[in-house]
Amino acid sequence: MAFLVGGFVCGLAQLMIDRTNLSQIHVIAGLVSIGAMLGAMGVYDELVEIAGAGAILPMSGFGYLIVKGIWSRGAEHGWMSIGAGIFQFVGLELSFAIVLSFFTALICKPKG
Repeated sequence: MAFLVGGFVCGLAQLMIDRTNLSQIHVIAGLVSIGAMLGAMGVYDELVEIAGAGAILPMSGFGYLIVKGIWSRGAEHGWMSIGAGIFQFVGLELSFAIVLSFFTALICKPKG
């Protein structure tokens, strides 16, 4: 199920890039927003139970994890600590992206 759900989300995003005038950043922002909205409504929790990593790894899962961190930390420690809650769930994903980008820049020698 993880492969099917993750492949469907990524395939849908690729179709939006190929068939519309939307740029990649617009599609990514849309996926994050949709994941955050579905996470706030509780719908994305059911998708994560069914698909596991196939629902967490696409960019829609990033939006879901941001909302999950806000809700969990806000409920436990008050709304002043929601920033820490966000990084509780997405910190590993952000760290991985930064480290991977660093090594990719060393290997590929970007021009910009």
